[in-house]
Amino acid sequence: MKSTAAHDEKIARMSFASVYPHYVTKVEKKGRTKAELHEVIQWLTSFDDAKIQELIDQKVSFENFFQQATMNPNAYRITGLICGYRVEEIENPLTQQVRYLDKLVDELAKGKKMEKILRGS
Repeated sequence: MKSTAAHDEKIARMSFASVYPHYVTKVEKKGRTKAELHEVIQWLTSFDDAKIQELIDQKVSFENFFQQATMNPNAYRITGLICGYRVEEIENPLTQQVRYLDKLVDELAKGKKMEKILRGS
């Protein structure tokens, strides 16, 4: 499935703060914790709890969120389907980063071991 420019733009403009509560709900509904969610976000972006909260409070777009991130060098190891897209084949770098995060949250909610989610690092 190939994403369109309009789809990529919509994702770029979406605020992290608007999606974050859905991440929390998804993982907590499956018995995981907000702390584990933050561990996953920190692994991918290098943001600590204070920075995550600051970005939520500022209602930053995903574009701004990932501009401020220092992506984990092992992020390329995140593969598989999410939202109908194979993450390793997504051409738009920002859309791919957002889908990396979605995929990690999905794996956390599905009960995968943290060691596997964090790609052994």
